[in-house]
Amino acid sequence: MFTSIRRLFDQFWNKSRTVKNEPLNKVSLIVIIFIDIFILVNVFTGIEDIGQWYLQPNLVYPCHAAWQNYQTQTTAGKNFQIIQEAIATDPIEQYNLEQNFRESENGHLGQVSEVCLTYAQYHDKIQTTDNQNLIIKINQTVAQINDLEESNNTIRSQYDSTLLEKIAGQRKENSINQTPPEKAKQQLNQNIAKIASLKQEITRLEQQLLVKPESVNFLNFINQKEVWEDLNQSYLNAIFWYPTIRFLFQSLFLIPLIVTALWVHSFAVKKGYGLVALISWHLLVIFLIPLILKVFEFLQFGLIFDLVFNFIEAVFGGLIFAISYLYILFIPLVGFGVIKFFQRFVFNPKGQAAKRFQKSSCVKCAKRIRPQDSHCPHCGYYQYVECLSCHALTYQHLPHCKECGAPQRQSE
Repeated sequence: MFTSIRRLFDQFWNKSRTVKNEPLNKVSLIVIIFIDIFILVNVFTGIEDIGQWYLQPNLVYPCHAAWQNYQTQTTAGKNFQIIQEAIATDPIEQYNLEQNFRESENGHLGQVSEVCLTYAQYHDKIQTTDNQNLIIKINQTVAQINDLEESNNTIRSQYDSTLLEKIAGQRKENSINQTPPEKAKQQLNQNIAKIASLKQEITRLEQQLLVKPESVNFLNFINQKEVWEDLNQSYLNAIFWYPTIRFLFQSLFLIPLIVTALWVHSFAVKKGYGLVALISWHLLVIFLIPLILKVFEFLQFGLIFDLVFNFIEAVFGGLIFAISYLYILFIPLVGFGVIKFFQRFVFNPKGQAAKRFQKSSCVKCAKRIRPQDSHCPHCGYYQYVECLSCHALTYQHLPHCKECGAPQRQSE
């Protein structure tokens, strides 16, 4: 395994810094590095843009968060709270919720949930002038109550200190509070009565708002249990599948670039276009880096991770840390399999040597050479090996001797 990794690394390093087996000069190397950085930044920008092309679950179901918050509340005033939140009294904060939901579809694939659009339609109908005036009155009444309660707190503090002064026998003209205890208590009772009256007024205004037809229709809609459960399940499904859909779109962006770079590199190598081969090789590496990162991201957060997570949770219960053990075992095995695949099928010396021999090319660098050349004039590689049977010279990496036809031992 380590021999295969080292061979791959040597091939990678040689391809990345040489043109026709000649090392790049420092200026050219710096230029190549700047080109790599520029393209890599644009590739990452592109895959992030295309990753957001498909609507995110929170944009497909934009009403889910507010609706879920309403469903989980157990307070008696949750009906008024959600109606109040739907009414904006400041002109700057007023907007059409349905239009806002639909605008998220612009420039994206996917559509906003019809249930959320219906939710927005009921929501927007509550935004009337009469309802805005009711909210303004309620807010003003609440402000009056707060002022009265603050005044009561001040009176209570002064009342307590005045009583202490009276018990201590301090004269009135020396008191720090000019309001006598009797008058303070009277004012306190008046404020308490007024607060009770204002709270009754708020209750009346809230009830008046809740019985409005548009409020009743909205509350009836969001209290339909089946509609909410269907929406919630659809949202959870979208959350489950979104990482996979995002990965597929990002792969669709990268795979054409990888295939094109690989084809150009292979063509340039065959034709001997050294600079084109070098640049296309760098492009191929640059396009592969984001794909590899996205594969690992998908393994960590995508469909496979969810399946593994559910399996671990079902088998081991709360021992979720077992996922890390499984990944520690699984990822090296996958990496080993990928290396063996590339060694056996993509960079297999035997397969490459057979094709290059037919084209009178070097079995290592694939440059054209004469049949009588024992060493490649481009890379210096020795083309022959001694036959195990007749001891005559035969081509390296080919399965049989060209003199006696005896099978040869092939090195991986």
